[in-house]
Amino acid sequence: MLPQEIIRRKRDGLTLRNEEIKFFANGIASGSVSEGQIAAFAMAVFFQGMDSDEAASLTLAMRDTGDVIDWQDLNLAGPVIDKHSTGGVGDGVSLILGPLIAACGGYVPMISGRGLGHTGGTLDKLDSIPGYQSTPDNKLFCKTVSQCGVAIIGQTGNLAPADKRFYATRDITATVESIPLITASILSKKFAAGLECLVMDVKTGSGAFMPDYDKARELALSITQVANAAGVKTSSLLTDMNQCLGYNAGNALEVSEAIAFLTSKAQAPRLKKVIFALSSELLVLSELADSNDHAVSMLNTALDSGRAADIFGEMISLLGGPTDLIENHDRHLAKASIVRPVFSDNTGYVDKIDTRTLGLSVISLGGGRTHVEDIIDNSVGLEKVISLGDSSDEPLAIIHANCETSWQEAAQQIKNAVSFEAKPGNDFPVIYEVLR
Repeated sequence: MLPQEIIRRKRDGLTLRNEEIKFFANGIASGSVSEGQIAAFAMAVFFQGMDSDEAASLTLAMRDTGDVIDWQDLNLAGPVIDKHSTGGVGDGVSLILGPLIAACGGYVPMISGRGLGHTGGTLDKLDSIPGYQSTPDNKLFCKTVSQCGVAIIGQTGNLAPADKRFYATRDITATVESIPLITASILSKKFAAGLECLVMDVKTGSGAFMPDYDKARELALSITQVANAAGVKTSSLLTDMNQCLGYNAGNALEVSEAIAFLTSKAQAPRLKKVIFALSSELLVLSELADSNDHAVSMLNTALDSGRAADIFGEMISLLGGPTDLIENHDRHLAKASIVRPVFSDNTGYVDKIDTRTLGLSVISLGGGRTHVEDIIDNSVGLEKVISLGDSSDEPLAIIHANCETSWQEAAQQIKNAVSFEAKPGNDFPVIYEVLR
C-alpha cells in the first residue's frame, strides 16, 4: 500500500478499509509516513469526514501503535474505568473525581493532558505539586493504580505514539477541529490504558473548546458511538462552560480547591453538580452502583469519611509528591506576591461571562502557555471568580499575580469579560444532556 493512495481515496470521499487505516497509523508511528502526508490526510478527513466504522478503525489502529495496558494479571478488585473532559476554565473535576471513584471501588488509570489554548490542563495543575511525576513509566503507573486505585498522568511515549505525532501535525495545519480525528485522538489514549468503562464530559458555551452546542453534541455522539462500538461502555454528558466551573482558575489555586473539596471545607455548587453527575454515571455504567441514588450515597460516604481525600494524598505520595500535601498544601504550593481583588465599574447582576477571556487572563498572568516551550507560573490565577447572577458588589475575582503590570492586564481582561443587567437572570443550567 502507498500512503498517497490512501490520501487520494479519502480526498475523493471514499470509505477507507480497516487495513488501509491501520497501515497509515503504523506509518505515522514508525516515521515512514511523512509530515506532509499526515497533513494531507488530516485535511482530507477534515473536509470529507469519516463514518463511525472508519473512526473506530482509526482509534484502535492508533491505540495499537504502542503499549496497551492489560490489568488482568494484577487481579484488581474492581473495574478499570475513567472520565475525560474536552477542557474548560476552572475545571478541576479530574483531581476530585479520580480519588472519589477509587474510594467507591473503581480503578482509575487517568491519562490527562496539558493546557490547550485558554483551557487549563490537568497535568499542569498536578505539576504545581513539588516532586509529582506526571509522566512515570508504566511500572510505576500500574503500581500506583493497583495500590491506591487512581493515578493521573500524562501520555508517555509508549501509549498511542501515533496520536502524539498526528496531533502535533494537526495543531499546525488547522485540522484540530475535525470530529473524527478528535474522537480517535481522545479514545486511542483512553483505550491504551485498558479501560472497561468511560464517561465523557463534553463542554459547550463561551469557555468551551467547542462553544456551539450542536457541534459539541456531534462530538459527544461520535465519541459515544465509537467507544461503544469498540467494546468500551461509554456515556457522554454535555455540560455548561458559560462561566468558571469552580471557584478558582490557575494551577496551584485549583489544586488547593480540589483539596478543600475533598476535605469538605469548600465545594463550589456547579463543580459539585458536574462531579456527582459524571461520577454517578460512571458508577452505574460499571455496575459499582445499581442506581443513581445508590451512586450518590456512595459518593457522599467517600467524601464524608475522608476516604477520597486520603486516596488523593496517597496518589500524590506514590508519584513522588509530598506525603503531607492534604494537611500542609499551603506550605507546598507556590504563592503569588500580589493577591488583590478586582471590581467592576458597572452595577447590577452578572448576565453574561466571556469565559474564554477569563482563561486567557490566566495565561496573561503567566499561568498558561503561548508557546510550547513556555514555563508556567503555577502560583498565578484567579480566586473566587464571580458567577452568573451574582451582584456587582462582589469582586469579579481575586487576582494572584507576580507583577503589577500583569495584574492590571488581567484585571482589564476580566472587566471586559463580564456583563451586567439591572435584574438577576433565571437559573443557569449545568448539565444539558446525557448520551448513552
